[in-house]
Amino acid sequence: MQQKYQIVAGSFLTQFAIIGMLFSYGVFFSAFEAEFGWSRTLLSLASSIGTLMMGVMASVLGSLADRFGPRRVLLVTGPIYAIGFVLMSQITAPWQLFLIFASFVGIGLGSHDVITLSTVSRWFSARRGIMSGVVKTGTAAGQVVLPFLAALMIASLGWRQALVVLGIATGVILVLAALMMSHPKRAPSNASVDGNRDGSSFAEARRSRVFWTLASIQFLFFVTVISVPVHIAVHGMDLGMSTARAALLLSTLGAASALGRLGVGWTVDRIGGRLALILCLAILSASLGCLIVTEAQALLFAVIAAYGFAHGGLFTVVSPTVAGVFGNRAHGAIFGAILLSGTIGGATGPVLVGLAFDVLGSYQPAFVTLTLLSALAFGLALSLPKPVRGG
Repeated sequence: MQQKYQIVAGSFLTQFAIIGMLFSYGVFFSAFEAEFGWSRTLLSLASSIGTLMMGVMASVLGSLADRFGPRRVLLVTGPIYAIGFVLMSQITAPWQLFLIFASFVGIGLGSHDVITLSTVSRWFSARRGIMSGVVKTGTAAGQVVLPFLAALMIASLGWRQALVVLGIATGVILVLAALMMSHPKRAPSNASVDGNRDGSSFAEARRSRVFWTLASIQFLFFVTVISVPVHIAVHGMDLGMSTARAALLLSTLGAASALGRLGVGWTVDRIGGRLALILCLAILSASLGCLIVTEAQALLFAVIAAYGFAHGGLFTVVSPTVAGVFGNRAHGAIFGAILLSGTIGGATGPVLVGLAFDVLGSYQPAFVTLTLLSALAFGLALSLPKPVRGG
């Protein structure tokens, strides 16, 4: 029993360190602008490259974790991710930043979801949803703690030294977290963990309509869950908010997202992944629809709270849904391939939303498009068959 919760702790720490450092990257924007004169479009492009590579690597790393176990894979990917931030302290040209995100950072990002959530799925059956939610709150904790520490270190040490210290600390955390991870031994029929050999192979899953439906859903909603956090603060300022008040929109989104991760995780265990996914997409579509017409500042906070709940829930619900449909035999590979579909949308969405604003002078057309994409994902979720494994 204790080992099961050790897995949750290791997964939580992995999410904390990897996503916390990814969000900390934004804190270095002003330092890069001041020293190199680089535009925010250039700096955002590096992040988009990392997001795209996350999906590419997730498919590969999920398969490797299925074969060799999570500990061996994370003991390699964690230090690689940390080294990327140490190397970032030495950059002098944009191509170096792009290369670091395309390799070191991309590899680390590719491991954080597919390996941790697949491992949790193998260890937990009756409480798979809530444990996935607990793991995903690690991302929220990292988003709060590490950017704040990064800002303090930049002020006291300078940006280059701050990256070295943060990179080394991240490596230590990720190695410790990796040592806590393992797959369960072959479970007896009455055990509370699912057998590793239960379910479809990756080849069998890939031939099914459900796999491609889930991949399409992931692509459609990932555009919104990556794009809105990037642009919502500046949208608030367009509506007359101060910088500080607009930043509270992101805090509201983050807090609601954490609640969504836990609340939807609890819900998955009671109504199954398919219905929980439909619920999340319904809330997402409704909140995006409200975003189109909302101009009152107080109401915008309520809309973002609803959006944030769905945002967090969607990051939790997919892994147990995949397990419910396809089992755990090749969960890492299947989940990783579905994540790849999502990150393609996530990498392109923020750039296209920004381009639409630059051309049209308003976020409204982009919000309309995001609402339609979310509604299409909702329709596809309704078409999913009821699973045979309780997901």
